[in-house]
Amino acid sequence: MGKWKIAGINFDHFHMGDNLRMAHEHPDVEIVGLCDREPDRMAEAVHNFGISKDCLFTDYERCLEATEPDIVLLCPATAQHAEWTEKVAPSGAHILMEKPFAATLAEADRMLVAMEPTGKMLAINWPLAWYPPHRTTKRLIDEGKIGDVIEVHFYDGNRGPLWHAADKIEKTAEDVQQEKPHSWFYKQAEGGGSLLDYLGYGTTLGTWFLGGRSPLEVTATVDEPAGLEVDEHSVIVARYDTGLSKFETRWGTFTDPWTHQPQPKCGFIVVGSEGTISSYDYESTIRMQTRSTPEGAVLPVDVLSCPDQNPVQYMIDCLQREVPIEGPLSVEISRIGQQIVDTAVLSAREKRTVSLVT
Repeated sequence: MGKWKIAGINFDHFHMGDNLRMAHEHPDVEIVGLCDREPDRMAEAVHNFGISKDCLFTDYERCLEATEPDIVLLCPATAQHAEWTEKVAPSGAHILMEKPFAATLAEADRMLVAMEPTGKMLAINWPLAWYPPHRTTKRLIDEGKIGDVIEVHFYDGNRGPLWHAADKIEKTAEDVQQEKPHSWFYKQAEGGGSLLDYLGYGTTLGTWFLGGRSPLEVTATVDEPAGLEVDEHSVIVARYDTGLSKFETRWGTFTDPWTHQPQPKCGFIVVGSEGTISSYDYESTIRMQTRSTPEGAVLPVDVLSCPDQNPVQYMIDCLQREVPIEGPLSVEISRIGQQIVDTAVLSAREKRTVSLVT
Protein backbone atom coordinates (compact mmCIF):
# COMPACT_ATOMS: atom_id res chain seq x y z
CA MET A 1 0.00 0.00 0.00
CA GLY A 2 0.98 3.66 -0.19
CA LYS A 3 1.90 5.87 2.73
CA TRP A 4 -0.09 5.80 5.94
CA LYS A 5 -2.13 8.99 6.25
CA ILE A 6 -1.94 10.56 9.72
CA ALA A 7 -3.86 13.52 11.15
CA GLY A 8 -3.10 15.25 14.44
CA ILE A 9 -6.24 16.45 16.22
CA ASN A 10 -6.44 18.50 19.44
CA PHE A 11 -3.25 20.14 20.68
CA ASP A 12 -4.19 20.43 24.37
CA HIS A 13 -1.13 18.38 25.32
CA PHE A 14 2.21 19.66 24.03
CA HIS A 15 3.26 16.04 23.33
CA MET A 16 1.42 16.47 20.02
CA GLY A 17 4.55 18.17 18.69
CA ASP A 18 6.68 15.18 19.68
CA ASN A 19 4.27 12.67 18.16
CA LEU A 20 3.99 14.62 14.93
CA ARG A 21 7.79 14.67 14.68
CA MET A 22 7.77 10.86 14.91
CA ALA A 23 5.17 10.75 12.14
CA HIS A 24 7.12 13.26 10.03
CA GLU A 25 10.31 11.20 10.32
CA HIS A 26 8.64 7.90 9.40
CA PRO A 27 9.32 7.06 5.74
CA ASP A 28 5.91 5.44 5.27
CA VAL A 29 3.83 8.29 6.73
CA GLU A 30 2.21 11.37 5.25
CA ILE A 31 0.78 14.01 7.62
CA VAL A 32 -2.47 14.91 5.88
CA GLY A 33 -4.09 17.19 8.43
CA LEU A 34 -3.79 19.16 11.65
CA CYS A 35 -6.79 20.36 13.63
CA ASP A 36 -7.25 22.49 16.72
CA ARG A 37 -9.84 25.01 17.81
CA GLU A 38 -7.02 27.53 18.35
CA PRO A 39 -4.99 27.91 15.12
CA ASP A 40 -2.04 29.45 16.97
CA ARG A 41 -1.43 26.15 18.76
CA MET A 42 -0.70 24.48 15.40
CA ALA A 43 1.78 27.13 14.26
CA GLU A 44 4.91 25.46 15.62
CA ALA A 45 4.05 22.12 13.98
CA VAL A 46 3.23 23.87 10.70
CA HIS A 47 6.66 25.49 10.74
CA ASN A 48 8.58 22.41 11.94
CA PHE A 49 7.07 19.94 9.49
CA GLY A 50 6.25 22.11 6.49
CA ILE A 51 2.49 21.54 6.67
CA SER A 52 0.46 23.14 3.89
CA LYS A 53 -2.26 25.62 4.86
CA ASP A 54 -4.69 23.38 2.95
CA CYS A 55 -4.10 20.74 5.63
CA LEU A 56 -5.09 22.97 8.57
CA PHE A 57 -8.52 22.80 10.20
CA THR A 58 -10.38 24.15 13.22
CA ASP A 59 -13.35 21.75 12.77
CA TYR A 60 -12.46 18.12 13.49
CA GLU A 61 -15.33 16.74 11.39
CA ARG A 62 -14.18 18.73 8.39
CA CYS A 63 -10.62 17.53 8.98
CA LEU A 64 -11.68 13.88 9.08
CA GLU A 65 -13.91 14.19 6.01
CA ALA A 66 -11.33 16.04 3.93
CA THR A 67 -8.24 14.01 4.82
CA GLU A 68 -9.61 10.50 5.49
CA PRO A 69 -6.70 9.57 7.78
CA ASP A 70 -5.67 6.01 8.49
CA ILE A 71 -4.44 7.00 11.96
CA VAL A 72 -5.40 9.92 14.17
CA LEU A 73 -3.04 11.24 16.83
CA LEU A 74 -5.08 12.64 19.73
CA CYS A 75 -3.71 14.86 22.51
CA PRO A 76 -6.73 16.31 24.35
CA ALA A 77 -6.90 17.23 28.03
CA THR A 78 -7.12 14.12 30.19
CA ALA A 79 -10.78 14.58 31.10
CA GLN A 80 -11.71 14.74 27.41
CA HIS A 81 -10.12 11.50 26.20
CA ALA A 82 -13.43 9.63 26.09
CA GLU A 83 -15.22 12.50 24.37
CA TRP A 84 -12.59 12.77 21.65
CA THR A 85 -12.40 9.04 21.09
CA GLU A 86 -16.18 9.02 20.60
CA LYS A 87 -15.86 11.91 18.15
CA VAL A 88 -13.13 10.32 16.03
CA ALA A 89 -14.03 6.61 16.18
CA PRO A 90 -16.92 6.79 13.64
CA SER A 91 -14.45 7.99 10.99
CA GLY A 92 -12.93 4.51 10.87
CA ALA A 93 -9.42 5.66 11.75
CA HIS A 94 -7.08 3.91 14.14
CA ILE A 95 -6.38 6.08 17.20
CA LEU A 96 -3.13 6.74 19.04
CA MET A 97 -4.11 8.53 22.25
CA GLU A 98 -1.43 10.35 24.22
CA LYS A 99 -1.14 9.32 27.85
CA PRO A 100 -2.84 8.86 30.24
CA PHE A 101 -5.58 6.42 29.25
CA ALA A 102 -8.30 8.65 30.70
CA ALA A 103 -9.29 10.64 33.78
CA THR A 104 -11.38 7.75 35.12
CA LEU A 105 -11.91 4.05 34.52
CA ALA A 106 -15.48 4.74 33.37
CA GLU A 107 -14.17 7.10 30.70
CA ALA A 108 -11.55 4.55 29.63
CA ASP A 109 -14.33 2.01 29.19
CA ARG A 110 -16.29 4.52 27.10
CA MET A 111 -13.27 4.65 24.79
CA LEU A 112 -13.30 0.87 24.44
CA VAL A 113 -17.03 0.87 23.68
CA ALA A 114 -16.57 3.58 21.04
CA MET A 115 -13.81 1.66 19.27
CA GLU A 116 -15.32 -1.84 19.43
CA PRO A 117 -17.73 -1.60 16.47
CA THR A 118 -15.09 -0.01 14.24
CA GLY A 119 -12.67 -2.93 14.41
CA LYS A 120 -9.83 -0.40 14.51
CA MET A 121 -6.89 -0.22 16.90
CA LEU A 122 -6.72 2.00 19.96
CA ALA A 123 -3.27 2.48 21.48
CA ILE A 124 -2.32 4.55 24.52
CA ASN A 125 1.13 6.10 24.26
CA TRP A 126 3.28 6.20 27.39
CA PRO A 127 6.53 7.98 26.43
CA LEU A 128 8.44 6.19 29.23
CA ALA A 129 7.71 2.91 27.43
CA TRP A 130 10.24 3.89 24.75
CA TYR A 131 13.12 4.73 27.09
CA PRO A 132 15.97 2.25 26.48
CA PRO A 133 16.54 1.56 30.21
CA HIS A 134 12.94 0.44 30.69
CA ARG A 135 12.86 -1.63 27.48
CA THR A 136 16.10 -3.29 28.60
CA THR A 137 14.59 -3.99 32.02
CA LYS A 138 11.58 -5.72 30.46
CA ARG A 139 13.84 -7.84 28.25
CA LEU A 140 15.84 -8.98 31.27
CA ILE A 141 12.64 -9.74 33.19
CA ASP A 142 11.34 -11.81 30.27
CA GLU A 143 14.64 -13.68 30.14
CA GLY A 144 14.18 -14.65 33.79
CA LYS A 145 17.28 -12.79 34.96
CA ILE A 146 15.68 -11.69 38.26
CA GLY A 147 13.12 -14.46 38.68
CA ASP A 148 9.49 -13.56 39.31
CA VAL A 149 8.82 -9.84 39.75
CA ILE A 150 7.40 -9.25 43.23
CA GLU A 151 7.75 -5.46 43.71
CA VAL A 152 7.89 -2.33 41.56
CA HIS A 153 9.01 1.03 42.96
CA PHE A 154 8.41 4.15 40.84
CA TYR A 155 9.30 7.81 41.34
CA ASP A 156 8.82 10.20 38.45
CA GLY A 157 7.88 13.69 37.40
CA ASN A 158 9.60 16.95 36.51
CA ARG A 159 9.75 20.59 37.56
CA GLY A 160 6.18 20.96 36.29
CA PRO A 161 4.29 20.58 32.99
CA LEU A 162 4.57 24.25 32.05
CA TRP A 163 8.37 24.43 32.24
CA HIS A 164 8.80 22.82 28.83
CA ALA A 165 7.12 22.57 25.44
CA ALA A 166 7.39 20.01 22.62
CA ASP A 167 10.89 18.64 22.05
CA LYS A 168 11.64 19.58 25.69
CA ILE A 169 12.16 23.24 24.77
CA GLU A 170 12.56 25.04 28.09
CA LYS A 171 10.32 27.91 29.14
CA THR A 172 11.05 30.73 31.55
CA ALA A 173 9.69 31.21 35.06
CA GLU A 174 7.75 34.20 33.72
CA ASP A 175 6.14 31.99 31.05
CA VAL A 176 5.13 29.47 33.72
CA GLN A 177 3.53 32.05 35.99
CA GLN A 178 1.60 33.62 33.12
CA GLU A 179 0.29 30.31 31.82
CA LYS A 180 -0.49 28.59 35.13
CA PRO A 181 -3.88 30.25 35.82
CA HIS A 182 -5.11 29.27 32.36
CA SER A 183 -3.62 25.80 31.89
CA TRP A 184 -5.78 22.68 31.97
CA PHE A 185 -2.95 20.96 33.83
CA TYR A 186 -3.98 22.95 36.93
CA LYS A 187 -7.75 22.51 36.58
CA GLN A 188 -9.35 19.65 38.49
CA ALA A 189 -12.32 19.35 36.14
CA GLU A 190 -10.01 18.82 33.17
CA GLY A 191 -7.94 16.07 34.74
CA GLY A 192 -5.05 18.15 36.05
CA GLY A 193 -2.58 17.34 38.81
CA SER A 194 0.58 15.30 39.14
CA LEU A 195 -1.27 12.13 40.12
CA LEU A 196 -3.31 11.97 36.90
CA ASP A 197 -0.37 13.26 34.85
CA TYR A 198 2.23 10.77 36.04
CA LEU A 199 0.75 7.92 38.08
CA GLY A 200 -0.44 6.07 34.99
CA TYR A 201 3.15 5.85 33.79
CA GLY A 202 4.16 3.96 36.91
CA THR A 203 1.08 1.78 37.24
CA THR A 204 0.96 0.86 33.54
CA LEU A 205 4.64 0.09 33.08
CA GLY A 206 4.59 -1.50 36.54
CA THR A 207 1.77 -3.79 35.41
CA TRP A 208 3.86 -4.61 32.32
CA PHE A 209 6.85 -5.52 34.51
CA LEU A 210 4.55 -7.56 36.79
CA GLY A 211 3.27 -9.63 33.89
CA GLY A 212 -0.25 -8.16 33.94
CA ARG A 213 -0.96 -8.76 37.63
CA SER A 214 -3.29 -6.45 39.55
CA PRO A 215 -3.02 -5.29 43.17
CA LEU A 216 -5.51 -6.20 45.87
CA GLU A 217 -5.77 -2.76 47.46
CA VAL A 218 -4.32 0.75 47.29
CA THR A 219 -3.43 3.41 49.85
CA ALA A 220 -2.77 6.93 48.55
CA THR A 221 -2.08 10.40 49.83
CA VAL A 222 -1.61 13.69 48.00
CA ASP A 223 -0.35 17.13 48.95
CA GLU A 224 -2.73 20.11 49.02
CA PRO A 225 -0.78 23.12 47.69
CA ALA A 226 -2.09 26.52 48.78
CA GLY A 227 -3.94 28.30 45.99
CA LEU A 228 -4.14 25.25 43.71
CA GLU A 229 -7.06 22.90 43.10
CA VAL A 230 -4.84 19.98 42.07
CA ASP A 231 -1.98 18.06 43.67
CA GLU A 232 1.70 18.40 42.82
CA HIS A 233 2.87 15.35 44.78
CA SER A 234 1.34 11.94 45.42
CA VAL A 235 2.51 8.75 47.13
CA ILE A 236 0.69 5.48 46.43
CA VAL A 237 1.24 2.07 48.02
CA ALA A 238 -0.31 -0.91 46.23
CA ARG A 239 -0.61 -4.28 47.97
CA TYR A 240 -0.21 -7.31 45.70
CA ASP A 241 -0.33 -10.94 46.69
CA THR A 242 3.48 -10.83 46.40
CA GLY A 243 3.98 -7.77 48.63
CA LEU A 244 3.98 -3.98 48.48
CA SER A 245 4.84 -1.73 45.53
CA LYS A 246 5.15 2.07 45.62
CA PHE A 247 4.32 4.68 43.00
CA GLU A 248 5.21 8.35 43.60
CA THR A 249 4.50 11.34 41.33
CA ARG A 250 6.06 14.79 41.60
CA TRP A 251 5.70 18.17 39.95
CA GLY A 252 8.46 20.26 41.48
CA THR A 253 11.55 18.06 41.18
CA PHE A 254 14.77 20.00 41.75
CA THR A 255 15.78 19.50 38.11
CA ASP A 256 14.15 17.98 35.04
CA PRO A 257 15.38 14.39 34.56
CA TRP A 258 16.21 14.94 30.88
CA THR A 259 18.74 17.64 31.83
CA HIS A 260 20.01 16.48 35.23
CA GLN A 261 18.54 13.58 37.20
CA PRO A 262 17.02 14.99 40.39
CA GLN A 263 17.26 13.26 43.74
CA PRO A 264 15.38 10.99 44.22
CA LYS A 265 16.13 9.79 40.68
CA CYS A 266 13.24 9.41 38.26
CA GLY A 267 12.55 5.88 37.10
CA PHE A 268 11.94 2.36 38.41
CA ILE A 269 13.43 -0.16 40.78
CA VAL A 270 12.14 -3.65 40.06
CA VAL A 271 12.51 -6.38 42.69
CA GLY A 272 12.38 -10.02 41.68
CA SER A 273 12.60 -13.30 43.56
CA GLU A 274 16.16 -13.78 42.26
CA GLY A 275 17.46 -10.25 41.79
CA THR A 276 16.80 -6.54 41.34
CA ILE A 277 17.10 -3.93 38.58
CA SER A 278 17.37 -0.15 38.85
CA SER A 279 16.15 1.48 35.64
CA TYR A 280 16.31 5.28 35.57
CA ASP A 281 14.90 7.58 32.89
CA TYR A 282 17.33 8.79 30.19
CA GLU A 283 20.33 6.90 31.59
CA SER A 284 22.68 4.86 29.42
CA THR A 285 23.06 2.00 31.90
CA ILE A 286 20.98 -0.05 34.31
CA ARG A 287 22.17 -1.85 37.44
CA MET A 288 21.21 -5.47 38.08
CA GLN A 289 21.78 -7.66 41.13
CA THR A 290 21.43 -11.44 40.91
CA ARG A 291 22.28 -14.39 43.16
CA SER A 292 25.57 -14.81 41.30
CA THR A 293 26.40 -11.07 41.38
CA PRO A 294 24.91 -9.75 44.65
CA GLU A 295 27.31 -6.81 44.52
CA GLY A 296 25.49 -5.70 41.34
CA ALA A 297 26.61 -5.19 37.76
CA VAL A 298 26.23 -2.06 35.62
CA LEU A 299 24.97 -2.99 32.16
CA PRO A 300 24.59 -0.86 29.01
CA VAL A 301 21.04 -0.30 27.86
CA ASP A 302 19.81 -1.87 24.63
CA VAL A 303 20.15 0.10 21.41
CA LEU A 304 16.59 0.31 20.12
CA SER A 305 15.81 0.04 16.44
CA CYS A 306 12.68 0.46 14.34
CA PRO A 307 9.88 -0.39 15.10
CA ASP A 308 10.65 -0.21 18.82
CA GLN A 309 11.79 3.41 19.07
CA ASN A 310 8.47 5.23 19.28
CA PRO A 311 4.69 4.72 19.16
CA VAL A 312 4.20 5.69 15.52
CA GLN A 313 6.74 3.11 14.35
CA TYR A 314 5.23 0.47 16.62
CA MET A 315 1.59 1.07 15.68
CA ILE A 316 2.32 1.05 11.95
CA ASP A 317 4.34 -2.16 12.34
CA CYS A 318 1.42 -3.82 14.13
CA LEU A 319 -0.96 -2.69 11.40
CA GLN A 320 1.33 -3.91 8.63
CA ARG A 321 1.81 -7.29 10.29
CA GLU A 322 -1.86 -7.48 11.37
CA VAL A 323 -0.97 -8.24 14.98
CA PRO A 324 -2.52 -6.74 18.13
CA ILE A 325 -1.02 -3.93 20.18
CA GLU A 326 0.83 -5.42 23.15
CA GLY A 327 2.59 -4.18 26.28
CA PRO A 328 1.94 -0.81 27.91
CA LEU A 329 0.31 0.66 24.79
CA SER A 330 -2.36 -2.06 24.85
CA VAL A 331 -5.75 -1.30 26.31
CA GLU A 332 -5.52 -4.45 28.45
CA ILE A 333 -2.39 -3.35 30.33
CA SER A 334 -3.39 0.33 30.32
CA ARG A 335 -6.80 -0.50 31.79
CA ILE A 336 -5.21 -2.20 34.80
CA GLY A 337 -3.01 0.87 35.20
CA GLN A 338 -6.16 3.01 35.11
CA GLN A 339 -7.84 0.83 37.73
CA ILE A 340 -4.95 1.55 40.10
CA VAL A 341 -5.15 5.28 39.32
CA ASP A 342 -8.90 5.36 40.02
CA THR A 343 -8.39 3.47 43.26
CA ALA A 344 -5.64 5.90 44.28
CA VAL A 345 -7.88 8.89 43.60
CA LEU A 346 -10.60 7.37 45.77
CA SER A 347 -8.15 6.47 48.51
CA ALA A 348 -6.66 9.98 48.60
CA ARG A 349 -10.10 11.56 48.69
CA GLU A 350 -11.42 9.33 51.47
CA LYS A 351 -8.06 9.10 53.27
CA ARG A 352 -8.25 5.33 53.65
CA THR A 353 -7.08 2.08 52.05
CA VAL A 354 -9.39 0.98 49.22
CA SER A 355 -9.85 -2.35 47.43
CA LEU A 356 -9.04 -2.23 43.72
CA VAL A 357 -11.97 -0.66 41.86
CA THR A 358 -13.47 -2.60 38.99
